[in-house]
Amino acid sequence: QVQLVESGGGLVQAGGSLRLSCAASGRTSSNYALGWFRQAPGKEREFAAAISWGGSSTYYADSVKGRFTISRDNAKNTVYLQMNSLKPEDTAVYYCAAGITTTRARSGPDYWGQGTQVTVSS
Repeated sequence: QVQLVESGGGLVQAGGSLRLSCAASGRTSSNYALGWFRQAPGKEREFAAAISWGGSSTYYADSVKGRFTISRDNAKNTVYLQMNSLKPEDTAVYYCAAGITTTRARSGPDYWGQGTQVTVSS
């Protein structure tokens, strides 16, 4: 079992930045690929970014590529999402996710966090 707790959401103006954090806990949490998904009001949850368990491989949705950066600190069992040049369309609940493989973390995670709200004002 892996538990995921997100933090760092909030309200920011367009063009601003936020950094989300997700603390993972559980006996084997450091062996999991980690990712971020987001769900805007009235829309389906969508993949945003993922990182392999060792941190050597990262993946991004086209909508965030070049603006968001995912990273992880395995010593702290934490994954981060640095979000720059935010746009109103980035407004969503952001969910941390864990998968036993990178493919699972990107498409069908084994575990989810509770989510943190990000609101970008125009």
